[in-house]
Amino acid sequence: MFHKIAIANRGAVAARLLKAIRALGLKSVVLHSEADRGLPYVAEADESRLLGPAPAPQSYLNQEAILSAALAAGAEAIHPGYGFLSENPAFAEKVAQAGLAFIGPDPKWLRLLGDKTEAKKIMAARGFPVCPSTGPLKGSMDEQVRTAAALGLPLLIKPLGGGGGIGMTPVWEESKLAGALESAAKLAARSFAEPALYAERLLVNPRHVEFQIAADRHGRAVHVFERDCSVQRRRQKVVEEASAPALPPEEVRALADRAAAVMAGLGYDHLGTLETLYHPETGFAFLEVNPRLQVEHGVTEEVTGLDLAAAQILLAAGRPLDEALPGRPEAPRGHAVEARVYAEDPVKFLPSPGRLKVFRPPSGPGLRVETGFTEGAEVTPFYDPMVALVIARAETRLKALDLLEEALAGFAVEGIKTNIPFLRRLLKYGPFREGRVHTGLAEECLGGG
Repeated sequence: MFHKIAIANRGAVAARLLKAIRALGLKSVVLHSEADRGLPYVAEADESRLLGPAPAPQSYLNQEAILSAALAAGAEAIHPGYGFLSENPAFAEKVAQAGLAFIGPDPKWLRLLGDKTEAKKIMAARGFPVCPSTGPLKGSMDEQVRTAAALGLPLLIKPLGGGGGIGMTPVWEESKLAGALESAAKLAARSFAEPALYAERLLVNPRHVEFQIAADRHGRAVHVFERDCSVQRRRQKVVEEASAPALPPEEVRALADRAAAVMAGLGYDHLGTLETLYHPETGFAFLEVNPRLQVEHGVTEEVTGLDLAAAQILLAAGRPLDEALPGRPEAPRGHAVEARVYAEDPVKFLPSPGRLKVFRPPSGPGLRVETGFTEGAEVTPFYDPMVALVIARAETRLKALDLLEEALAGFAVEGIKTNIPFLRRLLKYGPFREGRVHTGLAEECLGGG
């Protein structure tokens, strides 16, 4: 087992990983940028090391700086969190070459599943329905446009090596394809150090349902139920919940069992999420596998009592599933829903950086808040503007929604603007409360339904 783990990430996930490391009785070292020097989890860690200036390429994407800092601190493992380098196979290989453990799957899985088009081929070969898509778009811009257009519009342009909705661009007219490809490639290169793209057939208002998978190095894989992440703005999830509402439970569980069986058959060896799109007319279709911890993992933890972040560490240390997921329940307990609180204008939805003059997250029975900030901290313009995850758990879905709305109403924030007014409006929106969720629901709610 490891004794000291380096956290190569920031914000809410860094604070969350710190808790998991402490729960296992291990030592921590937080690797941070100059801009994040004053955030609370940096001081709370057993040790901290400066990576470099604020821009991500000089800090959280600087592979050599991360490795040097981790080695200098005497860490035995690096946890990449989510985003940044968490799905970068070259980085995972460098970690291993440096004699450290990468807390994630074997690099071969990052390479294989990171190629979203190859992952679809693998799943299709094993009988999973998949969303129609191109392979990686190659050649001149004219060639890329022709390849994408041949799939049939509307299309969704997606980064080959990324996630989190970053760089995803819907295209409804062929004349807009070249511009969309150019801008998406630039954003993908800036966010993931990988400009490659592919095109996927765009489904209109599907549901986004994902299955939490856990696998060990001993050939076993299980699922820990599903999450619904359909409520999105600009392809970015804003509200997630467990379990998925208003879907046939038998069909959902059958697909979850099938997903775990496929991952076990492949020999996958870590935590991962198998994402699907669901449309009433076509059913489920495989989207991608994210071989890492998800932002929304907390809702699964709340309905299972598991610690998925700690499970990652144990799995990376070679421990079996029964030890990594002790007490794994046979069914979810109650319902959990999560809202992502962003530093952004609630009307124009533009980033709103600034100093948190007041920052008092809600607390109480059934509530959980994940954040990397505290009152007086600075929300800088250099990174994703998420400032907190607020999770509510209750016996029923409607009670959880009411608890979350009440919690957000009492979340005191001054110094920046947030999307809390939008989140509260959404939580009270009739179709959402009835479980009639889909990826266009947020815009529908904003437009008054």
